[in-house]
Amino acid sequence: MKKSDDLARARAQHQKLGEEIAAHDRAYYQEDAPVVSDADYDALRRRYEALEKQFPELADEESLSRKVGAAPAEKFAKVAHAVPMLSLGNIFSDDEVEDFVARVRRFLGLGGEAELAFTAEPKIDGLSCSLRYEKGLLVSAATRGDGLVGEDVTANVGAIDDIPEKLSGGAPEVIDVRGEVYMSHADFAALNARQAAADKPLFANPRNAAAGSLRQLDPAITAQRPLKFFAYAWGAAEPDMPADSQMGMMAVFHAFGFKVNPMTRVCYGARDMLAHFHDIESRRASLGYDIDGVVYKVNDLALQRRLGFVARAPRWAIAHKFPAERATSVLREIEIQVGRTGVLTPVARLDPVTVGGVVVSNATLHNEDEIARKDIRIGDTVIVQRAGDVIPQILGVVPEKRPDDASPYQFPHVCPACGSAALREIDPKTGEPEAARRCTGALVCPAQAVEKLRHFCSRNAFDIEGLGDKQIAFFYEKGLIRTPADIFTLSERDRQSLTKIENFEGFGKVSARNLFAAIEARREVALNRFIFALGIRHVGETNAIRLARSFETFDALRETARHAAPGSEARQRINDIDGIGDVVAEAVADFFVEPHNERALDALLAEVRILPMEAVKSGGAVAGKTVVFTGALQKMTRDEAKAMAERLGAKVSSSVSKKTDLVIAGAEAGSKLTKARELGVDVIDEDAWLALAGAAAG
Repeated sequence: MKKSDDLARARAQHQKLGEEIAAHDRAYYQEDAPVVSDADYDALRRRYEALEKQFPELADEESLSRKVGAAPAEKFAKVAHAVPMLSLGNIFSDDEVEDFVARVRRFLGLGGEAELAFTAEPKIDGLSCSLRYEKGLLVSAATRGDGLVGEDVTANVGAIDDIPEKLSGGAPEVIDVRGEVYMSHADFAALNARQAAADKPLFANPRNAAAGSLRQLDPAITAQRPLKFFAYAWGAAEPDMPADSQMGMMAVFHAFGFKVNPMTRVCYGARDMLAHFHDIESRRASLGYDIDGVVYKVNDLALQRRLGFVARAPRWAIAHKFPAERATSVLREIEIQVGRTGVLTPVARLDPVTVGGVVVSNATLHNEDEIARKDIRIGDTVIVQRAGDVIPQILGVVPEKRPDDASPYQFPHVCPACGSAALREIDPKTGEPEAARRCTGALVCPAQAVEKLRHFCSRNAFDIEGLGDKQIAFFYEKGLIRTPADIFTLSERDRQSLTKIENFEGFGKVSARNLFAAIEARREVALNRFIFALGIRHVGETNAIRLARSFETFDALRETARHAAPGSEARQRINDIDGIGDVVAEAVADFFVEPHNERALDALLAEVRILPMEAVKSGGAVAGKTVVFTGALQKMTRDEAKAMAERLGAKVSSSVSKKTDLVIAGAEAGSKLTKARELGVDVIDEDAWLALAGAAAG
């Protein structure tokens, strides 16, 4: 019983952390307006991943540990990356560098005497960008986005002198050159001086300035901004890689005409890596641009391929972050922001202060408990910490500088966006108050309603062209679209109205007609897309597919969920779906028993037709199969074999059961092999596995 209670508490904490991390990802990657420091974000990630390590059942396909960045903003055209742009894991201490080196050696089966080289390079604090060249000519440029699909910024990178339109030397037929777009300190200061002279808002730091400049819809604005670029990575390269090492690729990029960071060097072992790290750290302030750490990469590309990837990051690379930097400033105001899930988040507005060479004027305050614990008051002189980029955190106050009239801060109990009550719910799983205070006006709160409508119209939901972020906000403000059903009645209401959409600023007869046609084209939608579009908590694309596959019709899902009270057979029916579990089952049940949601659904279903679930590609001979490795493997380590299976879409299990599809038996295989034979599970040896895996990859 205690184990199940521990799991329930861990699952609840994992959910909360996931929601907070996802919100920060949207703020950072989509809006260029982050609200927490790097240190706080990294701490959230580490707590999240630590829970998954302790309770492996939490690390399902919806886990954020498997995802990168955030979905591309709707305002840009999209570019699919031929090779995903993944993120990097972070470490913060010298001991963790030694652990990283040891992990790599273990995975590769290398003894302590075998030579293993790494590169160490400054981690540039900018915006990641992928440049695609075909026959030596630049054909497209994209931001990282969610790692799979980025924003098309091709027209904008032409204004960056560091990015050649044509590659020098013998370039491959196709190559994706990747690196970081950034802005120097001097250029940032000059840009902010121009902003001030034009009475325009100042940029918070060079990273935000670079990201905002590159992600402009008008290339002419980007051309006015002094952006730079360092090349350090690649995606696709056809027909062959032009070098066999990381440093070799840096030399190739330089020969192509790119700038590569001159402080990159080859290191041998943790001691050498740390010496270079501390050397770069000591020279950080004089570089003229922002860096927030050092990236270590295995130098040999063949070893990189063997090491592969885990979740959202490569095994062969890691980022060693610099310690946080601090300063003091005066807290002038506490602003309450309302997120799309109704969470009230306090943000401190500070007198601008330079922390580690970056001007900051905002800081995260987390939640009301944090404000009360640190007794932070408006007018206080506060200690500000910054770790890398983005908005820093407030560590505490300087008591002797507190004004006499400063009073304890009273966190609002009503939503500042709509006036609804803002409550701290008791978590039924833990019996403790949630850390966040949430607005209860989900259907009337503009902060939530607009975001839910954006999600409904997004690419992987109803995918309605012409209803992006700005249009949704515009129609909501005008009172024309408040619920999903309103989208599909918009044309008829416009036909009957004296105030036509075609007469609104930014519209016309053609654009209005195109919008109505785009809406009409989406009156039929696949079941999995429909479920995803509803925005049910914890139901992303993968869980939407699971629900659609299991119930086959929306009516069946809805009827079951309506009766899915705790302990009921209906709840167990949802809970038993592979990959769903208690948390998602509860969220689905809660959604369908809410009367407001039911009325909104009835109105929506009167306007749309739900089709059977879209076909999901199988992906190869082993995709979707459950495999078990047993015995000693001779040609690769066990970790390497498991990683190969996961790359090919297989599910790797540690035990044999009736659900096992395939057992790969090495030398001296024991009880697992015996059980597989008893159950009639297919068994193959290591050579057969390598042949099967090669066929699946091909």
